[in-house]
Amino acid sequence: MMSKQGAALQTYNNELVKCIEELCSKRDEVNRQVQQEEEEKARLQHDIRILTEKLSRVNESLARRLASRAELDRTIAETEAAYMKILESSQALLSVLKKETGNLARATDPRGVHKDH
Repeated sequence: MMSKQGAALQTYNNELVKCIEELCSKRDEVNRQVQQEEEEKARLQHDIRILTEKLSRVNESLARRLASRAELDRTIAETEAAYMKILESSQALLSVLKKETGNLARATDPRGVHKDH
């Protein structure tokens, strides 16, 4: 009777040891996966930090360039407006000069002088 119980106990013991070994093996596998993912997480956080710094630098540069472009747009618009005023003034001046030249030509035309006599 005792030897039968002893044999059963031995069987249970063997199975328990086997189960514990399987659980330990599974735990080792999960632990290995955890380490891999922790390493990947660290790598990704490092990449994010680098990309965040790059993004910040690009945003600063972009803001400066946008301000620069806006300033250039304003300067171009003001210059073009001033140039158009110069063109209009030149046109007006030319008209006045042509009129005056015409008047002078009539006044100094000998035929015009003879007509007055």
